[in-house]
Amino acid sequence: MAEEKTKTTRTKPFLPWKTRISLSFLSALTDASRRSNGTVNRRLLNLLDRKSQPNATPVNGVSTKDVTVDAARNLWFRLFIPTSATDTASLPVLVFFHGGGFTYLSPASFAYDAVCRRFCRRVPAIVVSVNYRLCPEHRFPSQYDDGEAILKFLDENRAVLPENADLSKCFLAGDSAGANLAHHVAVRVCRAGLREVRVLGLVSIQPFFGGEERTEAEIKLEGSPLISVVRTDWMWKVFLPDGADRDHGAANVSGPNAEDLSGLDYPDTLVFVGEFDPLKDWQKRYYDWLRKSGKEAQLIEYPNMIHAFYVFPELSESSQLISEVKDFINKRISNSK
Repeated sequence: MAEEKTKTTRTKPFLPWKTRISLSFLSALTDASRRSNGTVNRRLLNLLDRKSQPNATPVNGVSTKDVTVDAARNLWFRLFIPTSATDTASLPVLVFFHGGGFTYLSPASFAYDAVCRRFCRRVPAIVVSVNYRLCPEHRFPSQYDDGEAILKFLDENRAVLPENADLSKCFLAGDSAGANLAHHVAVRVCRAGLREVRVLGLVSIQPFFGGEERTEAEIKLEGSPLISVVRTDWMWKVFLPDGADRDHGAANVSGPNAEDLSGLDYPDTLVFVGEFDPLKDWQKRYYDWLRKSGKEAQLIEYPNMIHAFYVFPELSESSQLISEVKDFINKRISNSK
């Protein structure tokens, strides 16, 4: 089932000045930190990546704490607990993977701390925001290994979560590279199986997929904020195994090296797409592939939105997306009974 908002004929999105300034800063930061030799300037990134500290004292109805899973590989997650829902008998668990091209940001980054707080408060849900290893220092499949390790950790260590966290109502979610990660983790846990964790759904927000082909959207929307062919080519090059091209199954999930999902209990999936996102053709192919593979999938398109629009709270569509995620989660829980 595909759902689309009101169409637009504009060639560029209308964005408030605050959003435009933020986008210009983020684009300049990623370009300045990205080196041609396949490394990044971590010192510069750490200096300019505004961080939020965990806070056990509730702020707007949400308390947070960081939980270490494996200190040797800096694997941890930020736990978001809705303190206003303490009387609720059971709450779903939303495992969230942040975006950033597998190269940038963390659960402590201000924008992702704020987003997860909104999910936590408005769904409401227990949110587990995963800090996975970044490339180019750690290439494929490190990020997928870390994502799977978090699910296994939760499966074996129920006590790290609040008493009202219900692991039989687990959802995977992510945006951009985090949505790519969520997909591959979903495939892995479908194959491996878990004892306590039951994944009911997957929320895929503008997933970062690609391939050797240059799609119509990549060509037409070249020069869009945050996403460009030059940036994404660099990200794939430093993420994928040496010698691999962009048709590798990690990038082109619906392409020539696609996984066979037919025998897997792959979770029902909600896919968000923005009309002004150069990655939109790959995202729609992902949705189509899921449907052709016999899986339940829903596509929601935002005709006026750019890549990563939902991290900007000043945009009304950002709040709308949170509401649609809430509806998806509640519907899946209701259908699973």
